Amino acid sequence: MSQALEDTARRLREAYRTGAVAPLRDSLDPTDGAGAYAVQQINTRFWQGQGRRIVGRKIGLTSKAVQTQLGVDQPDYGVLFDDMAIADSGVLLASKVLQPKAEAEVAIILARDLDNPEATAADVEAAADCAVAAIEIVDSRIADWKITFADTVADNGSSSHFVLGADRKPLAGLDLYTCGMVVEINGSVASMGVGVACLGHPLNAAAWLARTLARMGEGLKAGDVLLTGALGPMAVVQPGDVVEAKIGGLGRARFTCKEDRA
Repeated sequence: MSQALEDTARRLREAYRTGAVAPLRDSLDPTDGAGAYAVQQINTRFWQGQGRRIVGRKIGLTSKAVQTQLGVDQPDYGVLFDDMAIADSGVLLASKVLQPKAEAEVAIILARDLDNPEATAADVEAAADCAVAAIEIVDSRIADWKITFADTVADNGSSSHFVLGADRKPLAGLDLYTCGMVVEINGSVASMGVGVACLGHPLNAAAWLARTLARMGEGLKAGDVLLTGALGPMAVVQPGDVVEAKIGGLGRARFTCKEDRA
């Protein structure tokens, strides 16, 4: 691995302590997916060495509009670690994030391994244990969210934390295509969307991830949490906010952002 990529990875890690950094244009071309994933992998290995445990993956850029904005034609992914999980109705400490936003998503929890490089949505459904209403709290270590495709990939998919709702629903009979979604902040609607906004269907996004990881020799594991992508626009989160996502057929997920800084 080149020293330049190692240095970029370190810069992103230090942003958690020192604050958001400038876009990574000096070390990564905006469309350099291979270099960006290499940086992500460096930091994944580093964090595993610090004792963090991988519990799943997040999928990003599932909206065609956002793909067009960033000049790409496919989603991206990041790693979910155990310490990123917030209990339903739990608390996100403001000191743990830089510039957070919330997205409502369908989460899939796998019942068995999935390592098929030709995986389809039907394969994902067969491997799934359940679907869950989820909130992904995204956060960029890039100042002012001025991200390119390479910036967000290198930054672990602009990930931060996630909340899974209490209700676990079997996929049989669920309508994840037309299911409606609303995000409320302090009781007011902040975002709305629908299942089809996620790459045509949340299971399409999960199948893309399964194929991508399998072709890299990784695969998905039984018990993995898959955040399949936003069903609507991101909503800015401020200290003191109570954020609740509701998804038709799946129920709700909720958290509070608490100010803990002096």
